[in-house]
Amino acid sequence: MSVAEPTPTAETFYAGAYARILRFMLGAAIVAALALGLALGWRVSLGFAIGCSIASLNFYWLKRVVSALADRATHSDSRESSRGVVLRFLLRYLLIAVGVYVIFRSSSVSLHGLLAGLFLPVAAIGCEAAYEVYVALRRKI
Repeated sequence: MSVAEPTPTAETFYAGAYARILRFMLGAAIVAALALGLALGWRVSLGFAIGCSIASLNFYWLKRVVSALADRATHSDSRESSRGVVLRFLLRYLLIAVGVYVIFRSSSVSLHGLLAGLFLPVAAIGCEAAYEVYVALRRKI
């Protein structure tokens, strides 16, 4: 079974996936934070917003780390040091741990919102996957 070469239209479409994921993240964060605020109160909503912020920053840093590692693997004359890449990778988890600790110490109710907010990229990637399936079936990309 041979694999078909991607068309320029398909390549352009899939190249926009990262930007669409960011838009899905922003939309989902706003809608969910407002819904949580109305349904469960401002503390849960605030915890969720903080979790979304941490998750968004984490997602951005993850993209940068993966890009830096890919550049290092393909170009030996990369500007960025391995130490900086690893340090940023570990800093992501430190930031999450600090956020969880601060929220846990202030309000255990907000902790539930924070933990839910950390799953924001998962929801956005799921939306992107569903959108790509829809477009692929609709436009035959």
